[in-house]
Amino acid sequence: MSASPILITGGAQRLGRHCAERLAEDGHPVIISYRRERPELEVLRSRGIVTLPADFSSEAGILDFIARLKGETSSLRAIVHNASDWAPDSQGDEAGAAFERLFRIHMQAPYIINLHCRELLEACGEPQRDIVHMTDYVVQKGSKKHAAYAATKAGLANLTLSFAAMYAPRIQVNAIAPALIMLGEGDDEAYVEKAKAKSAMGMVPGPGVIYQSLRYLLDNRYVTGITLPVDGGRHLR
Repeated sequence: MSASPILITGGAQRLGRHCAERLAEDGHPVIISYRRERPELEVLRSRGIVTLPADFSSEAGILDFIARLKGETSSLRAIVHNASDWAPDSQGDEAGAAFERLFRIHMQAPYIINLHCRELLEACGEPQRDIVHMTDYVVQKGSKKHAAYAATKAGLANLTLSFAAMYAPRIQVNAIAPALIMLGEGDDEAYVEKAKAKSAMGMVPGPGVIYQSLRYLLDNRYVTGITLPVDGGRHLR
């Protein structure tokens, strides 16, 4: 347990929310960013989790978030870049703007936050400080319908290597690359069976496996610059 909080971007729902709640249960102070107000945020606040609104779709929004974050805390134990948008490719005149938005969320926001918040990590009194990028299994193979998403997540994966080299040995920088972890609302049985068949493990594991992976990185002092795949053995298919 650390007195310095752990920041999780995009922590209001799904994997981010699960990790925020588990960290809080383990006694860690937690700060999350969120895109829009939702009922789940009241539950997080009732557990002592600090919630900060953020718009990562513009540089101004990213810088505004950093300023408010620094007003909230003088140090950080870790930064988990979980904010993401699984947006399909756009066509026609909208394609460029759609790509730029994903670039800002998946690459520019982590890049600027890592640079501007290095001082917060170095101010942590703990022997270990971490940055964790949430990338995606799709980085390995691309995507027919989500090319911009895959490309910008691949850029985030590459930033892992750059920042790991830049910040060693004081700050460890790693990534987690999930495949399908949780089902979405409206996923029917046919989709579930198709999803299960893509991995050697043949299952939809739930968010607990991501928290286990995050804990491994947060607890291991001798790991940096790696991407930890959490994909159920998809590369075996």
